[in-house]
Amino acid sequence: MPTFVYMTRCDGCGHCVDICPSDIMHIDKTIRRAVNIEPNMCWECYSCVKACPQNAIDVRGYADFAPLGHSVRVLREEEKGTISWKIKFRDGREKNFVSPITTQPWGEKIPKLGDLEVPDQAALDSQLLCFEPDALNVEKGLPVISKDKLKEGVYY
Repeated sequence: MPTFVYMTRCDGCGHCVDICPSDIMHIDKTIRRAVNIEPNMCWECYSCVKACPQNAIDVRGYADFAPLGHSVRVLREEEKGTISWKIKFRDGREKNFVSPITTQPWGEKIPKLGDLEVPDQAALDSQLLCFEPDALNVEKGLPVISKDKLKEGVYY
């Protein structure tokens, strides 16, 4: 189900517009509030929900995520470094989940890309991403498929 905006909470800051990967969150020029212009194209990635400082955006979840008649609220608390999920069921039960915002250990700062060394050509040609395998805690590196084993997108 797509995102929707509580107009009384939205202040039109545009954080949701900046982060939406499908480019469907826009600021309505008349009411100066966020609106999902193409609900059918929503990926339900919750990026806009997490980015909204006013907690003005919500998502109607599917029955496999939470049963019908439920409500799901996501709260991003940067000062605590957490994202909280609160699921309230029809019968009044609640489930609360709290997760750290980053994959870094608690209290550790995320290195800025500008502070890192410029990668050499071998690193640029590698299949690894910036912090792999260190961030994945893989000592020997990730499994790699050599190009000679690839044939029309299928490896053997």
